[in-house]
Amino acid sequence: MQTTAFESELSALIVQALNLEISPGEIDPEAPLFGEGLGLDSIDLLEIALAVSKQYGFKLRSDDADNERIFASLRALTAHIEKHRTK
Repeated sequence: MQTTAFESELSALIVQALNLEISPGEIDPEAPLFGEGLGLDSIDLLEIALAVSKQYGFKLRSDDADNERIFASLRALTAHIEKHRTK
């Protein structure tokens, strides 16, 4: 699976923020981030949201009705950030 430069940047941010014991390149951009994919949980979602806020200048809200779609995969999260980032 081909990964874009921004997907690579975001996967590195996720690995660093969550102290994952995998390399950023091991995150499949189409695989689910939660459950059976990367296996993240709701606490991980909060950590990712905080890291994204600091890095890209906008907040991911825990009460957003679209969170399931936004966090569906690395590719979905990347697309959302690219659309809303301020830095």
